[in-house]
Amino acid sequence: MPTYRDDAVVLRTQKLGEADRILTLLTRQHGQVRAVAKGVRRTSSKFGARLEPFMVVDAQLYVGRSLDIVQQVDQVGTYGAAIAADYDSFLAANAMAEAALRLVGEDDPQEKQFFLLVGALRSLSRAEHSPQATRDSYLLRALGLAGWPIQTEACAQCGEPGAHARFSPQLGGVVCDRCAPAGVPRADPQPIALVGALLAGDWALVDQADPGDLDRASGLIAAFAQHHLERAVRSLGAR
Repeated sequence: MPTYRDDAVVLRTQKLGEADRILTLLTRQHGQVRAVAKGVRRTSSKFGARLEPFMVVDAQLYVGRSLDIVQQVDQVGTYGAAIAADYDSFLAANAMAEAALRLVGEDDPQEKQFFLLVGALRSLSRAEHSPQATRDSYLLRALGLAGWPIQTEACAQCGEPGAHARFSPQLGGVVCDRCAPAGVPRADPQPIALVGALLAGDWALVDQADPGDLDRASGLIAAFAQHHLERAVRSLGAR
């Protein structure tokens, strides 16, 4: 059978039989891949610990009928243990993995999405910023790469510049009073400014933000993400 090698992030694992696992991978060159890792749940496995969620690996696989088979794994990014040790980081990583699964399909290589996720997991494992902020920044950037940029500095409908106080996930961000559909609520300026800072990577502003404002910004981002992903991201609501 043909073999291939690719960099991959382990997004999910599922037990199979007594010793095997089914892995869902985000790969650099092949998009989303589902593969079987045989014997990795045995204590004698040479690479079981390398195939835990949120690890980044250089993997050799061969093509199977329904699922590919992992033949060899070299460790690239050891982010899984640090993320799993902190509950908020674990929830954030799960939300990012859910989004990646929706944005990148099988046989759909998206190198920029791959590197964006790797960078976010690295930052999360090193606790460079709060898990909430790392997750939200990742979601905004990933959705932008997928063709859904969020608008925070001009009306998403008519393009009128200025600070607008209404926010519509369906329309793409802030909207002016003239373009706002009936029932669209007003949003405070501080959370909207934080959404823009998270998108731009203005960590000096984000890291010193009021926690309440950051929570409200997260609420706007969650509504925007779940609208465009067309499903609820379970980990966004978990606490």
